[in-house]
Amino acid sequence: MVKSGHFLCVLEIGARKLSGLLSRRDFDTEVLHPDYLICLAGRIIQYVERSGLYDLKGRYEHMPPLEDLARVIANGWPPDSEEKEIRVQTDEAIKTLFGERYHSRSMYRHRTVFQSGKENVSFAGFVHEDAPDSGAYRGMSLIWFPVGHNDEQPASSLLTLVCGTKGLSPDKHILGRPGHVRHLQGLRRYLAATVGVSAWVKHDPTNLGQPVPKIIQEQHPQFSRVYSRYGNYIYCAVEVPKDPEKAQVVAAALLDLYAWERNWTPLKAASGEITAFRNALRKHLFPRVAKEQLVGLLRERRFVVLQGPPGTGKTRMAKQVLRDSFQEKGRSVQFHPAVTYETFVSGIMPAVSEKSLAFTVSPGWLVQAIRDAQDGEFLLHVDEINRADLSRVLGEAIYLFEPREIASGELGSVRLPQELDDGTRDLTMPQGLYVLGTMNTADRSIAILDMAVRRRFAFVDIWPDIEVVANQGIELATEAFSRLQDIFVQYSPDDALALVPGHSYFLAESEPELRNRLVFELIPLLREYLLDGRLGSCDSEIRAYIDWLEGEIANGVKG
Repeated sequence: MVKSGHFLCVLEIGARKLSGLLSRRDFDTEVLHPDYLICLAGRIIQYVERSGLYDLKGRYEHMPPLEDLARVIANGWPPDSEEKEIRVQTDEAIKTLFGERYHSRSMYRHRTVFQSGKENVSFAGFVHEDAPDSGAYRGMSLIWFPVGHNDEQPASSLLTLVCGTKGLSPDKHILGRPGHVRHLQGLRRYLAATVGVSAWVKHDPTNLGQPVPKIIQEQHPQFSRVYSRYGNYIYCAVEVPKDPEKAQVVAAALLDLYAWERNWTPLKAASGEITAFRNALRKHLFPRVAKEQLVGLLRERRFVVLQGPPGTGKTRMAKQVLRDSFQEKGRSVQFHPAVTYETFVSGIMPAVSEKSLAFTVSPGWLVQAIRDAQDGEFLLHVDEINRADLSRVLGEAIYLFEPREIASGELGSVRLPQELDDGTRDLTMPQGLYVLGTMNTADRSIAILDMAVRRRFAFVDIWPDIEVVANQGIELATEAFSRLQDIFVQYSPDDALALVPGHSYFLAESEPELRNRLVFELIPLLREYLLDGRLGSCDSEIRAYIDWLEGEIANGVKG
């Protein structure tokens, strides 16, 4: 007799595969429609379960590979389970991944070490393909530590990325690469956003002298023995949730990231899912700020600066805020090296008439904005706010920028060197005035804001957004953006990461327009970076990228 678990799984998978085949061959009859077949499989499964042929408390013996692995990990060390039983389940779950999710020729080795007893630490997972069959090993590994239930916690597993206890080699090139930890930070944001699961990531995976912080250990007391023995070697850790769907997302995320680093080849059936994950990871590499969040921060802090690489839409977002949230009740000005205190606050300016030359005190942009804000909210948008020496431009007016005092009604006031055109010398910041600046972090020729200015402004990072590029539906744009962002993320030092070109370089109404933008805007910018020697270890990768991009553009023109 066919075992019910095996029968159900084969039925479901077979129906899906058949439906895919029928779709490719354009079968469109009502009876053989793919959706009908899947629905039919589901109804048969429900019937078998209700009939008692399959115990709802039991488990499928052969589930889809990733679901099977996620279940094994999430179960931890189940009550009354034997070491051999857990080892067999784990080995089978691992082996089914290769040939069903990843190519069977992928280079891998796995370990399963299960030992009962309170003093032992059991683990399972993937190690470097050259690792010995037993004993200590080197390099990067994906390991989970199962524990049993106690009076306060159910059985569970801690899923981790770990350095082998014998050192970083042969994976030092992975563990020491900036992009590895940046991808892990993106993964941390991805898990928080998609399934609400928290992960911890060490700032430097190669620092084997730094243990997992106590605040993280205290969140997972059931894994105290794990942290005690391997805390210095763990550099990414997440407790796998009991919910099956969330557990599968967590297991897939760490597994597919590990596989990406190991260059495992995804099979065609799983390639779409894995590609979608990689794009989601790119989306979460940098913190994202929605316009609504920015407006909320602006109303709370009053004085905000948007900062980021070129082409990330900082000015566009500022103008959207002015239009949508302030109903155009504001003004945009732009700073440059010639902007002075007299331009921004007030100063003596020449007034030329037909017969004479006179000098008058002229109110600057800030004074005019203060006057406009007396009758309601007013937004002063300062574009390229750090292209002028802001400390000198503000002068004594810097003391007006105290957001907490303004919010509490304690309006600050300063005395100007000369009377304004209305006869007053005292300048007071009204509650209705907001200032929103934009700032390009890639321009080294601009002034660096001093600490007195930084203390008074809130700074919001704006980064490239793959979603904006992908939504326009031009394949070359998405591919070119993804490749370039991967290079900067993987290889650039922290100071060069701020140079990554933003999504606006990849936006166009058509592919011919896109090719022009890439040729006449993006490539010249990259060549300028190379000429200035600003890319560090990215240099050779960027040169190769330019060669690839020029080839793609040329092929597109020929086509």
